[in-house]
Amino acid sequence: MVDIIEKQQFSVIGKMGEGLAIEGSKWIPPLWQEANSSFAEISSFAKLDAEGNITGIWGAMSDVDEKFERWKEEGKYLAGCEVTDDAIAPKGWTKWVIPAFKYVVIKCTQDSYQNMFNQMITDYLPQNNYQIVGAIQEFYNPKDDTGELYLYFPVERI
Repeated sequence: MVDIIEKQQFSVIGKMGEGLAIEGSKWIPPLWQEANSSFAEISSFAKLDAEGNITGIWGAMSDVDEKFERWKEEGKYLAGCEVTDDAIAPKGWTKWVIPAFKYVVIKCTQDSYQNMFNQMITDYLPQNNYQIVGAIQEFYNPKDDTGELYLYFPVERI
């Protein structure tokens, strides 16, 4: 199922890395290991919902110039947590403020990720006259322990 949502500018603090796009499976997992093992250092900055739960875990992506453009041969990845906008990243952490976009969103698993990603790029987006206008983001719902994630394809700056 595909959703269309508008998400206002938001902030993420996490562990940032940079590398070749085709080698993402090598350099991104260690960022998650580092972020998860040190999460207590940023937990007080986490944005919470009305019930006091963390609102979101993000695998945020940007081009190497941090303009939130799509990856080319290289990209940057931030494994982190959505935080309050006034949060200041502690030493060893990075904060990104991700611009407001209208997104086309799909749910997938790690196993279906590549297939769903390619299907969106080659079929759904062109067939629905959407153009990707920025870096794709990964959203992990902290309340969801099924291992599913959401891919956010930005189709319009707002």
